[in-house]
Amino acid sequence: MYTLAIVLIFIVCLLLVLIVLVQESKGGGLASSFSGNNQIMGVRRTTNFLEKATWYLAGALLGLCIMASAFIPRGELQQDSIISDQIQTAVDPTAVPNFPVSAEDIEAAGSEDDKTE
Repeated sequence: MYTLAIVLIFIVCLLLVLIVLVQESKGGGLASSFSGNNQIMGVRRTTNFLEKATWYLAGALLGLCIMASAFIPRGELQQDSIISDQIQTAVDPTAVPNFPVSAEDIEAAGSEDDKTE
């Protein structure tokens, strides 16, 4: 349902962009090309239709956005977040590191202790 709502939102957005671009601006627009008196959809009717279409599409966009937010897929609720998992598995920074020691290093350390005594 969420995917359907998103697709409908994109369609309404495209129609809304087209309707707004076609509307009459200060320089004219679609209404200026229908300036003839014998037209079925004259200047006055064109602007009324475009304005109503803009309002209806804006309302539809608002309704679809609210509907889409209600159908957002939530997935499974996680008990712990990823951050809390990282905190629990983190190494204690105050702990003394335990480096691997070879037998030669142990003998060398023992002989240095004997020299200092």
